[in-house]
Amino acid sequence: MIHKIADGVFSVGSVHWERRVFDELIPIPDGTSYNSFLIFGKEKTALVDTVDPEKTHELLTNLEKLKVERLDFVVANHAEQDHSGSIPAVLKKYPMARVVTNSKCRGMLMDLLHIPEEKFLVVEDREELSLGERTLKFFLAPWVHWPETMLTYLMEDKILFTCDLFGSHFATSRLYAEEDAKVLEDAKRYYAEIMMPFRVQIRKYLKWIGELEPRIIAPSHGPLWKNPEFILKAYGEWVSDNLSNKVLLPHISMHGSTRRMVDRLIDSLVERGIDVVPFDLGKIDLGRFAIELVDAPTLVLAAPTVLVGVHPMAIYAAYLVNALRPKLKYFGFMGSFGWGGRALDHIKAQLTSLKVESFEPIMVKGLPREEDLEKVDSLAEAIAQKHRELNLFKEV
Repeated sequence: MIHKIADGVFSVGSVHWERRVFDELIPIPDGTSYNSFLIFGKEKTALVDTVDPEKTHELLTNLEKLKVERLDFVVANHAEQDHSGSIPAVLKKYPMARVVTNSKCRGMLMDLLHIPEEKFLVVEDREELSLGERTLKFFLAPWVHWPETMLTYLMEDKILFTCDLFGSHFATSRLYAEEDAKVLEDAKRYYAEIMMPFRVQIRKYLKWIGELEPRIIAPSHGPLWKNPEFILKAYGEWVSDNLSNKVLLPHISMHGSTRRMVDRLIDSLVERGIDVVPFDLGKIDLGRFAIELVDAPTLVLAAPTVLVGVHPMAIYAAYLVNALRPKLKYFGFMGSFGWGGRALDHIKAQLTSLKVESFEPIMVKGLPREEDLEKVDSLAEAIAQKHRELNLFKEV
């Protein structure tokens, strides 16, 4: 799909309408796109990022439609294959082209795609490359998803090519994002699933990205941002320390014991003016769960014991939370067992990346009695007290 962005600047990537799972892990209910950008200079021509190998033919067809006879540079902002995977095919079609990237990305591309070392032009942070009346400036941004990531700025046109940063898994025929709730939700889902572990680094980058005053932000997934302030403001909120007055409650129950505690906790929290977002781990939407993690201060995991360990779906949830490294402050665990086990040990082993304060766990043998449910009420009150200390309750 070809879109004109400016005179001599085109979007030439591909829309993957039917894709529903990314990296065999992340659900993408609205499909995705692999954005690639062609820039004609007076003297040189550059392609910024390519597309997933499954869509290589579409990229090459788009270049043919634009009558690209010579390609001088292929800029690789990021080595992951959904952006770099078509580079070998592009180099085969345009053998004079060189791959422009940083030294760390060069090494990764040599390993991942077996691109010969002599095909690379290595650039440093803030280095510029002239195309003739157009200039590319490169900004190294390590740990925006991967350690080799960089951003490319088309200076004269004020277009910032950000690869994964500010992207969204959202298949659309439109070039630009419409500033509506759906577009923002997909952008937040993308941030939560992919970018959230790097929020501290991203927070640092937002300042100088804003100082560039880009006219257009062009990520490599989803629509482009013609009003950069919209997505910059959203990211500023997501990476901030701001929290909501809510509790996430991922849970699973085998014979109803844990479910009784979950129901009691929901009621007790609601009575205390706290929003509750429960997730049944047997039917969990990974994306929705990640979105809710963005600004949640408290998570309570509830699961029964299976043999001597915690239910495997609880392990999965804990592993996911640990990997995403959200700005959680507090963690609680409720569970049930028949004859014993090490459920708590298994959960703690999965949460090594989180710096959270833990509430006293509640472990019930068999079906909970009233005194057990009163402990659940006490947990709700302890959570409410912590939320009051964080000033999370809104004045009515």
